[in-house]
Formats: sequence, C-alpha cells, structure tokens
Amino acid sequence: MQQLNARAHTFRQAIAGFIAARKDEKLKNPEQDAISAQKYDYATWLADAARRVNQLQAATHIAKATHSSAGGSSLYVPPENLPCRAEIGTHMLKGMVPIDVVGNAAALDVFKFLKTQVEGKTLLAWAERGDADLKAALSDNPQMAEAWVKAFAGLVAPSGTAQSHALMKQIYWLTGENPLEDRDFCLLQPVFSSALAHVIHAEIQDTRFGEQNTEARNAFYKKQPYDGAYKDYKGLAVRKLGGTKPQNVSQLNSERGGVNYLFASLPPTWQSQYKPPVLNRTTVLSAFFKTKEAFVALQKLAQFLKSDPAPNVETRQKRTHLEQEIAFALVEFAALIKSSLPAGWSRAPACELALCEKLWLDPERSTLPENDEFLEDDRLFKEAYALGDWPDEVAQRFANELNALLRKAGLVTVGNTEYEHWVQQVMIEAAWPVPVRRRVKEKI
Repeated sequence: MQQLNARAHTFRQAIAGFIAARKDEKLKNPEQDAISAQKYDYATWLADAARRVNQLQAATHIAKATHSSAGGSSLYVPPENLPCRAEIGTHMLKGMVPIDVVGNAAALDVFKFLKTQVEGKTLLAWAERGDADLKAALSDNPQMAEAWVKAFAGLVAPSGTAQSHALMKQIYWLTGENPLEDRDFCLLQPVFSSALAHVIHAEIQDTRFGEQNTEARNAFYKKQPYDGAYKDYKGLAVRKLGGTKPQNVSQLNSERGGVNYLFASLPPTWQSQYKPPVLNRTTVLSAFFKTKEAFVALQKLAQFLKSDPAPNVETRQKRTHLEQEIAFALVEFAALIKSSLPAGWSRAPACELALCEKLWLDPERSTLPENDEFLEDDRLFKEAYALGDWPDEVAQRFANELNALLRKAGLVTVGNTEYEHWVQQVMIEAAWPVPVRRRVKEKI
C-alpha cells in the first residue's frame, strides 16, 4: 500500500467516513449479516459506485418536473453557459448552483457520496479536475483510480443529443413576422429549473423557519422591540411533485419532499382614485347619504324609530348615539373633500352647488387673491363667508334631506319637530374662533 500524503489522507478519511455511515444506515446488525457487510468494504463499495454512477445523470433542468411521464432529456447547463436575461432565472446562480440528478433512484447514494465535501468542494468537483490526491485516496492501483475518477466525473458530462417530448409542453409561439426565424418565436413553457427551485426553496424555508425571523416573530407576539429585519413572502402556494415518491422526479426534489413553492401571481389591487362629488350637482348631501357610513347609520336610525321605542333614558341614549354617527360621518365627508381638492375649486363652471355648500367645502377660497376671471364671484364669496350665515343654511339643507330620506324609509310622520332637532344636531365646521350656533329657520 502506497504512503498517502496529508491531503490524500484527508480525502480517504472523508470517503471512508461516508461508506461507514452508509453501512450503519443500511445494516442494523452487521455481525449477523457478514455477506451484506462485505459490500461496504472500502474498495468493493467504490468499485460498485463507479459502476452505478452511469445510471445517473446530473441536471439543472428536470424533464419529469413538468410531467411524470415525460420522456425527454433532462439538461445540465451551468449558469455561466446561459444567456444573461433581465428576468430571474438559472443564469443568476453563478457560483452557487445546486446540482440535481435524475435516473435510477437506487443509485442516488452515489450522488450523495459525490456531494461529500473536502476543503470546501465536493468530491464531484475534485473528480472533474482530475485531482491527483483524490485518485491516490481512491485506490493504490493508478489505473483503477483513474477509471473511477473518470466515471465519477462523467456524471456531469453531456449525454448525447437533447430531446424534447410532447408532455414537456415545449410550445413555441410565433411573436414575430417570419416563421423561419428562431428569434421570432417565444417559448411558452421553459424546462423546469430544479436548481433555481432549490435555491428559492432554501431562501423561503430560511425566511419561514430561520432563527432571525423566529426571533422577530417572538418579539412581535411578546410586544417587545426587535432591531433586526423581518422578511415574509405573502400568498405562497405549494406544488407537490412526484406524489409519494418525489425521488422519481429528481434527487433535489426528494430532498425538498416534493415541495416546490409558487409565488403569488395576482393582478394588483387597484385603489380607485377618490373623486369628490362636487361637480354637475346642486348639492353634495344626496351623495353624502349614499356613503357607507351615512347609509348604514341612517338605516339603523330609521329601523330604531320605526320600532316605536319607549320614551325613556335608554331610548334617548340610543337615538343620540345614532345621530352622532351621522354627524361624525358628515364631518369626515367634508374633510375628505377639502383635503382632496385645491383651494378655489368651486370657481369651476361645472360646480353648480348652492353658495352655502361652496362656502362649507371650499373655505380656503376666501383667502385666495381675487381672480380677474372670477372677480365678482370672488367678492360675493368673501362677503358671504364673512357674514357667517352659511353654516346654518347647510344645516337646514341637511335637515330637509334627512327628513325626506326618513319619510322614504317609512317614517311618514316626521316634520318640523324633527327638522328643528336635526338642525341643532348637525356639525358644520367653520373657521371661527367659537362654534357657530345653529339658528333654526322656518322649514321651507
């Protein structure tokens, strides 16, 4: 037996360690199964592994991931051999591509063996380089060691002409003008990249179950501060490949338990731009009572009053609460319009609102410099704003509208008493140092 240098000895220790672990895994009682145990002798197991490695094919793109009965070729294409594209793809995995294998599932232990690392690289990588110390570690017979290294390195060697298959769904769609030009076609179904799927799976698993995110979630649940970052992937779906036998698809698919994550592919949720209901109408109050908040509160109030409640404290409190819901909704309605439009919007010819509602909803117009185009209107606007009658006029219009809606809801008896009550309850914001007192005028 030749004397091994320190580096070759490291290789041999790694190889012997894998074989011993494999033996312990498969043989529960090696002493009672001496014949089976002989298969795990160092040279015997390596010779068998070198023979069985040709039953496997290294791959980055897997045919059976598209369909379990696909008979096309799986491909091994290093990322550096792929064109750089703007889309996310296998070409982005340079330097960190995980190698997958397809073939006889009974030979997958050979691939696990070749993934054993020495000095930060796999035995497969050292075999591809024809490393002399690896050869020395494999066998004292130089010819045998050379043959085994070539056999192991052949795992990633090209395996003839690549072939597609109907079940791989390699459909090309003509997007250009000339069907004789390859560049005028678009491939609708790329070959499934197991390498990319594996990297994405590892990232998502780390996000979901990694230590950093776990600490962040614990801090959140305990309402404690946390200085680190928190990542999450919303709307994930899972596609299981291979059913109960994920190893029949590929080795990496087996390591993932057949789990392949799918990101949410959903259209954006558009938020409609708010369009204040102030143009081409004589009042905004009809639009106000169609808002969700006002409509719901009004229905509650109508139903409560129609129930003919007893005249007691509880009734007054319930009615007051419902009236306040409507009043607060009116304040929010007005505030939204004011914040959505620039000062002076009521000058627009399409604004047909009553002057009191213009003063209510466009109060900042009174502070703008006079516009020659609207000179007379601006002067009337400022005078009316300073006079201060407009909050009462808005309140009276509100009371009339509310009474009309209550009658429509079946409360035919509402009249002046309710009208005066609504005028007193409505809240109209005015730019005055003290709240403007509601002055009830005779119902029109």
